Amino acid sequence: MRLVVDCRYTRIGQHDGISRFTAGIVSELGARHPLTMLISDRRQLELLPDLPWQLVTSPTSVREPFVARQVRKLRPDVVFSPMQTMGSWGRDYALVLTLHDLIYYENRTPPRNLPGFVRLLWRLYHLAWWPQRVLLNRADAVVTVSETTAELIREHRLTTRPVTVVPNAADELPVPALPRERPPRNSLVYMGSYMPYKNVDTLVRAAGMLPDHELHLLSRITADERARLTRLAPEARLVFHDGVTDASYAQLLADATALVHASKAEGFGIPLVEAMRVGTPVVVNDTPIFREIGGDAAAYFNGDDPASLVRALQTLEEPAEWQRRSAASVERAAAFTWAASAERLLDLLRETAAARRAGHSH
Repeated sequence: MRLVVDCRYTRIGQHDGISRFTAGIVSELGARHPLTMLISDRRQLELLPDLPWQLVTSPTSVREPFVARQVRKLRPDVVFSPMQTMGSWGRDYALVLTLHDLIYYENRTPPRNLPGFVRLLWRLYHLAWWPQRVLLNRADAVVTVSETTAELIREHRLTTRPVTVVPNAADELPVPALPRERPPRNSLVYMGSYMPYKNVDTLVRAAGMLPDHELHLLSRITADERARLTRLAPEARLVFHDGVTDASYAQLLADATALVHASKAEGFGIPLVEAMRVGTPVVVNDTPIFREIGGDAAAYFNGDDPASLVRALQTLEEPAEWQRRSAASVERAAAFTWAASAERLLDLLRETAAARRAGHSH
């Protein structure tokens, strides 16, 4: 089976969610089966494994609908893309596309890193369900990263193609000695963007009710957003990191009382797995996706009620409760690995390539 993986969504310099999914999956796939990576910028190779690659046009290029003309030269049996927008006109190979979430149907603000014309198309695209159906039904099979999103795909009848769940996972971080003791300082960590649906306001307001807690906000932030959050709860002890290295992130998690997340919509929740893997309890909004990831290890709160978050955090101060959550978190995180996800994906790719060959032989 000649396998090609679309790695053009890998970021330059630092991963986002889809970029991390791409790198994690392709690393483990490449250890199991020969493959060729598609890139659109040589700088993407810095965050990708040392595997054969081919330079093609960018996924945000106006030429994207016809990218199959370039891909066909590699004579693949099957192509896997970590997004659902890969062009497919003129393809002669099996194609597996990925839909991570349906967040932007309710939250239509597009990612800021996209070109202006793509941002406009993004908004128009999410005004109705039929464009998504058209994209997904061009594929031979569809992948998503959680059972929660798979259920939404079925609920909205987004594709007639088979849907396979290939869970997200988390990169390896240095793990403190286990089992862990509760850190002496009350330190909370938030890893994520500041888009409205992430609901960071609830975290900040809750921090304002906990004068003995620090809330570390790790992602890059604009000056205006920083000022707005500071005004929201002047009494809160907020620490803005404006971006962190992997090493700093690992240390902050190891020193944290909990990772907190109030997001109202996610396709998965990589920060939860990252925290649980190092034995840091997670306290998160009570949503289906966070229930799927956190299980019984996580503590939950009402994302619209900062006082609910305060109460959930206070339970971690009960005797032995923090240690119990920490141990349960490590056990829960073990269910999410790139190796297991790559095995599941490779089985799907083999089945899809074989089905296409069988169909063309009749």
